[in-house]
Amino acid sequence: MENIKPNGKALLPILLFLVLYLGNGIYFEYINPSEGQMGFYVVSVVLAFGIALIVAFLQNRKMDFDQKIHACAKGIGDDNITIMLFIFLMAGAFSGIASEAGGAASTANLLLNVIPGRLVIPGLFVIACLISMAMGTSVGTISVLVPIAAAVAANGDMSLPICVATVVGGAMFGDNLSFISDTTIAATKTQGIEMKEKFRTNVKIALPAAAITLVLLLVYALRSGGVVMGHFEFNIFQAIPYFIVLVLSIIGINVFIVLLAGICMFLFIGPLTGSLTYATGLASMGTGMTGMFETMIVTILVASIAALMRANGGFAAILNFIKKRAKGRGGGMVGIGLLTAFMDVATANNTVAIVIAAPIAKEIGDEFDVEPRKVASLMDTSSCIAQGIIPYGAQLLVAAGIAKIGSMAIIPFLFYPFVLGVCVVVMIIIESRHARKSR
Repeated sequence: MENIKPNGKALLPILLFLVLYLGNGIYFEYINPSEGQMGFYVVSVVLAFGIALIVAFLQNRKMDFDQKIHACAKGIGDDNITIMLFIFLMAGAFSGIASEAGGAASTANLLLNVIPGRLVIPGLFVIACLISMAMGTSVGTISVLVPIAAAVAANGDMSLPICVATVVGGAMFGDNLSFISDTTIAATKTQGIEMKEKFRTNVKIALPAAAITLVLLLVYALRSGGVVMGHFEFNIFQAIPYFIVLVLSIIGINVFIVLLAGICMFLFIGPLTGSLTYATGLASMGTGMTGMFETMIVTILVASIAALMRANGGFAAILNFIKKRAKGRGGGMVGIGLLTAFMDVATANNTVAIVIAAPIAKEIGDEFDVEPRKVASLMDTSSCIAQGIIPYGAQLLVAAGIAKIGSMAIIPFLFYPFVLGVCVVVMIIIESRHARKSR
């Protein structure tokens, strides 16, 4: 870091944000809830960050207003932040047109038709993994698959919470690994690495966790008996673009090319299958891009706050705190993981948590010799673990709302996020031992 004196007071903006957002969220969700209102969405995350930015500007009288504006401009104008903003727009356009064209529903229904009734629960997990990998959104995957999971539970006299939790777990798997997920975009671009680098590191943690989860679900399915599945309608042509996007992403094609290819395929296939017209295709892309605006505004605000906190000594204070308590590379990795998970618990948004934690995590990585690809992987994984289990996060609230059950009822059956957490701990232990041996 530059020669900036550690200053814990510089962290006041982020602490104020936590009080405003988390405090009001708890109040409106649990103390004074309103019918049909999600408490953690009463106070806009943009408003909370906006107030935090004002406080950041009021600090450090040694810097005049113009200097603070310049610091914010440098933070916003970082190459990785700029690329991230452009990718958010492209991902929004792809998500919008793919949903409107019926691609997600057709892909899910196609896969459901080939699953034996006895293996429907592990099948739902695999489908959720694949759909979220292709869509790049856990909430979108949950919205598509939870109604199907609820129908399967009712038809087969199975546990509704476990069916819903299975979909949520698979959705978080794809959200964590997908090349077009906003969490992947945020984690990689803030660390200045290619998405394929993070994927190769991430998959070594996520794939074993998914395999263990699949075994647990297979055991449960074989013990609970079969289900009458019925037939699900699909259009093979509407499903093909998702599979192509998935393959292109995994082999490492530039994300802009992948997203553009996906958009063009749906623009061609939509009218061909009658699911889109020229007008609805354009409108859906616009709607998808608009849906990314809040994330983009938050990214800009957080980049500004982070720049001021760094200039005021806040990052130096956090790094100094971790240095005094962490032991070696493993300690640094624990610090990155806990920092990101805490931010997610506080903000209930894994992308926002990564954007907040990223500049500090980068400093920790440099200090403790943690490669950028591992920093990105740790941030993405830790945020997805926390986001996948907090009862007030969008994922569980949406799933619970569709299934008409309480979000707390889903948590005991969230096998994948819990197993993923164990895998992260094991990975850090292995990395720590390897670092000690190589000295």
